[in-house]
Amino acid sequence: MATTAVQRLMETRSGHLFLGGEYVASAGALHDVIDPATEQRSGRYADATPDEVDGAVAAAAVAQREWWAMSALDRAAALHVVADRMLAATATVGECLTREMGKPFRESNWEGGASAGAFRYYAELARHDQGRIAGPAIAGQVHMTMKEPLGTVVSIVPFNFPVLLFGWQAAGALAAGNAIIVKPSDLTPLTLLLLMESFRDLPPGLVQVVTGGAEVGQALVAHRDTHGVAFTGSVGAARAVARAAADRFKPALIEASGNDAFIVMPSADVATAARGAAFAAFLNCGQVCTSAERFFVHRDVHDEFLGALAREASALRVGGGLEASVDIGPMAAARERDRVERIVGEAVAAGARVVCGGRRPPGRTTGWFYEPTVLSVHPDNPVMHGECFGPLAPVAAVGSLDEAIARANGSELGLGANIYTTDLSEAFRAVREIETGIVWVNTPLNDNDAVPFGGRKFTGSGRELGAEGLEQFRRSKMVMIAPDAAPDPEWFPYPDGDDYPSVSGGGAS
Repeated sequence: MATTAVQRLMETRSGHLFLGGEYVASAGALHDVIDPATEQRSGRYADATPDEVDGAVAAAAVAQREWWAMSALDRAAALHVVADRMLAATATVGECLTREMGKPFRESNWEGGASAGAFRYYAELARHDQGRIAGPAIAGQVHMTMKEPLGTVVSIVPFNFPVLLFGWQAAGALAAGNAIIVKPSDLTPLTLLLLMESFRDLPPGLVQVVTGGAEVGQALVAHRDTHGVAFTGSVGAARAVARAAADRFKPALIEASGNDAFIVMPSADVATAARGAAFAAFLNCGQVCTSAERFFVHRDVHDEFLGALAREASALRVGGGLEASVDIGPMAAARERDRVERIVGEAVAAGARVVCGGRRPPGRTTGWFYEPTVLSVHPDNPVMHGECFGPLAPVAAVGSLDEAIARANGSELGLGANIYTTDLSEAFRAVREIETGIVWVNTPLNDNDAVPFGGRKFTGSGRELGAEGLEQFRRSKMVMIAPDAAPDPEWFPYPDGDDYPSVSGGGAS
């Protein structure tokens, strides 16, 4: 098959960083990027050197001052231009993303548009207000809160949605007046390098890409001249990031895994619930932090739902993300497929029954593919605890909404949860009682730029999107102005009449 223009561009950008507004060949060691559908090399990435990290941080500081000196209107206009360029580049960036991590092109192409939407939202939100005026505590003065940027934000994004998650973080950070340095996953480094064409008109160094492994991310987080962190990844890595940020009291946005419950009640339309469940479980081959990973289905509709979900899963078309008529691509890496196979094996050993899937697709000897898998399990099966992050849908029967909510809450992770019901009282109970940052009622996995995204418990802290997502990247400054510079009655010397009574001669009663 002929080499595409995107493949040639990927090779051109291999081994580069994006520093100071330019693509720069790194002096660091090079590593292969492997296409998960073909197992062929699609490019290379570099481990940025300590000097390159320092250079990125220094360039960010200069660019951030220039950016913050602009008017809010000019910053908003610049972010709209970024959004326009991101939309124009969706096909190019999308093909690169599919070649790096395997998802169907439809999903990769969608990411660029969704990310551009966040830039448009924050371009306008950021100039809506930059603080507030309070009623003064002293007559004639002006008391106010000013909102200022943190400075330089470090963004560490995972492989599953690199364009979308970087977009959420970068749009909020830039709108708030910050510079941003992104360290992409070692599985998807070239995607964000190609995306940088959209930022060329911004001050050089305002948006930069520094590639490499965990040590590069650690250097950026711990650097004395970075001022905030946005991280998405595993709980273990999140703890390390949070500790490093805490050493310098840097604000940290942490999104560290999910183990989302999906509840189905008897009032739900089972066919619709099964379609929604298939999407919630198998989107991006299940490599979604908000994937439905634990299904608690009322026993009155359990068997019907299990059969319907198995039919939906079996009908999904598995293949390379650039092939025709594909719903499910490969896992992003061999290690990811191997991990899912171990999870399924452990679940079966603990009593789970494979209803469909549970294997590599017959006839595919190349690529890290795994069939969408539905398991029938007891609610206490090990597969119901911990993040699967793969194309698995373990289904357990429960006897009541009380039990479903209790089991949904029986996790150390608290990102999202789903419920299918047409009973409003059940829906509102789920919204009130489920201990997560997100609850979807009859509409799984949707989001909205204007509504905050984030979780509770070991999922992390902070919020992306919404006004909260802008506030994540700002600091507050208290300002008090006395226009006339008049003396204050609280100043020295204190009036003699305010002395302690025994000193002033009044005595104690």
